[in-house]
Amino acid sequence: MASANAGGTAKVAPPAPTPRKSVTGTRRMVAVLFLLPALVLLGALVLYPIGYSLFRSFFDSSGDFTAFDNYKTLFTDDSILTAIKNNAIWLVVAPTVATALGLIFAVLTERVRWGTAFKLVIFMPMAISMLAAGIIFRLVYESDPDRGVANAVAVSVHDTFAESSAFPQAHPSMKSPLKSAGGGAFITKDPVRAGTPVVLPLTGVPPNEMPDDAKAAKAARPDPDRVTGTAWQDFTRGKGRGEVNAPDTAEFGYAGIKVEAVKDGEVVASTEAGADGTFALPKEADGAQLRFPASNFREPYNGVDWLGPSLITPAVIGSYLWMWAGFAMVLIAAGLASVPRELLEAARVDGANEWQVFRRVTVPLLAPVLAVVLVTLMINVLKIFDLVFVIPPGSSKDDANVLALQLYNSAFGDRDAGVASAIAMLLFLLVIPVMLFNIRRMRREGRR
Repeated sequence: MASANAGGTAKVAPPAPTPRKSVTGTRRMVAVLFLLPALVLLGALVLYPIGYSLFRSFFDSSGDFTAFDNYKTLFTDDSILTAIKNNAIWLVVAPTVATALGLIFAVLTERVRWGTAFKLVIFMPMAISMLAAGIIFRLVYESDPDRGVANAVAVSVHDTFAESSAFPQAHPSMKSPLKSAGGGAFITKDPVRAGTPVVLPLTGVPPNEMPDDAKAAKAARPDPDRVTGTAWQDFTRGKGRGEVNAPDTAEFGYAGIKVEAVKDGEVVASTEAGADGTFALPKEADGAQLRFPASNFREPYNGVDWLGPSLITPAVIGSYLWMWAGFAMVLIAAGLASVPRELLEAARVDGANEWQVFRRVTVPLLAPVLAVVLVTLMINVLKIFDLVFVIPPGSSKDDANVLALQLYNSAFGDRDAGVASAIAMLLFLLVIPVMLFNIRRMRREGRR
């Protein structure tokens, strides 16, 4: 269509805009047809299970409608309450500690020449399945120090500073010249004299638990200038064999046992017995009583009861950190690689030390990455199952319980699909706030 302007020339109107098509030139219906298989799978694998679980949570195990009774059970049943409490501990501790460890590893290995190898070692547990990791840590936490790595280390460190006794079950017999001194110690009934050998017989130590360097017991030789004696295992196998309160060649000396001379409650001299059980004390011991201190009979340290009721949840969280700290480290290290180095150098030029640079520059710049790692791990721990199923022994199963494991027990152990569905809906409700936070964060990042 043309129109005349002031100069009398005709002006041609612009053509009408053509309908805009998509980049691929397809129509909306075609796009829907392409998306339909994905929508069907989404409905079948996600929406339908959620809807059916919600529906089933209002019925009991026999299929009778019970309204909200199953949800009341969630907050009255002791096992479920323990699971909720443990899930709260997991949610607070595990993601936070794993993210912190990942941040520390990523920052500390950034400038190290062998940092790549270290990161590879830390990340390797991610290649192991949760089930296999649970079996590994069940052995690591074994209470027997000869089998459990954790207790083997604990016992080694403990014995380095406070060596355990080789005679924890030793005690005097009824006819022994020793008596109890209280607190696990034993003392002679009468004072001893120089020049008169003293016999300090004990029993109760199995032959196979005697010290390796123990030799056949010998009677001590008299010495007028010293108090001498023998400490030995006064027991010979076989009826009628051996003489009571007298060393025999078939009996072993208490090698290394400590002997103290006590006068008026004070120790005036002390020594240790030789391999054959003989010992000698200086002249100061004349007229004193000889005492075996309680340290000779201290029970051996067997480590920590990692799989006991009080430590089972921290122990399982420890195995989780072993696996997922590497995951956090890799993501944070990738974010750290994109941090502008000039900002860090500018902070150092302005006089900031390394801790200030880390706290005021590095961490704020890594905040989006840290949020991604934290949210991912929070969603992950809400559905933790494998480690809690494998690691705790039967005596600690209830104390380590979490919601995912309780859901399994209710559904397949108690055969109560109603309570199991209610637990599933509770887990779903707990995940929603974390997911919404993640969606809002991603939208915020998209606007930048």
